[in-house]
Amino acid sequence: MKTKYVLPRRRTSPLIWLVAVLCTVIAIAVIIAGIIVFVGYIVIRPKVPFISVIYTHLDVFDFDQAGILTTQVTIQTKWENDNARAHASFYDAGFVLSLHGMEIAKLVADPFDVSKNSSVELGYTVASSSIPLNPELMMLVDMSLKRDLVTFELRGNARTQWRVGILGSVKFWLHLNCQLHFTRSTMNGSSTHCSTKSK
Repeated sequence: MKTKYVLPRRRTSPLIWLVAVLCTVIAIAVIIAGIIVFVGYIVIRPKVPFISVIYTHLDVFDFDQAGILTTQVTIQTKWENDNARAHASFYDAGFVLSLHGMEIAKLVADPFDVSKNSSVELGYTVASSSIPLNPELMMLVDMSLKRDLVTFELRGNARTQWRVGILGSVKFWLHLNCQLHFTRSTMNGSSTHCSTKSK
């Protein structure tokens, strides 16, 4: 009759138990934090602040036979914070006003805060005189004048930051890409709404 030998079971190392307990605690903490953030988002419903172009006017647009352009554009912008429970900051703002790809001016703004559920309006008067145009630009501007429609482009970025309760500090880039249409005969700007707000 053969005798069977049973090997003794190896005991689990205390270190392995410790690692398992720590991993369990961390997993539970992550789940709880996720639930808290989700509930906080549902309750607070944070909104991304945004920038809008609310008014434009073509004050001056003179183009002579020598290809020299003199222009002045008024642009009114609105910086809005729709969060009822958080102040917002805007910074690193820079926008370029151009005509047929030619840079006319750069619009900037120093960092500033906007109160809860509030807005701030900033106005720019962009004046550029004696801009020499190359033959291609002269042709494009001449065509615009014949159609009685002058189009400027306003493009750029700004950053916004706000703190929403338990969600902590939130940062976003805001991108502005506008076409400003003017009829030269009336100098009136387009009524098209332009904003960084997602549609």
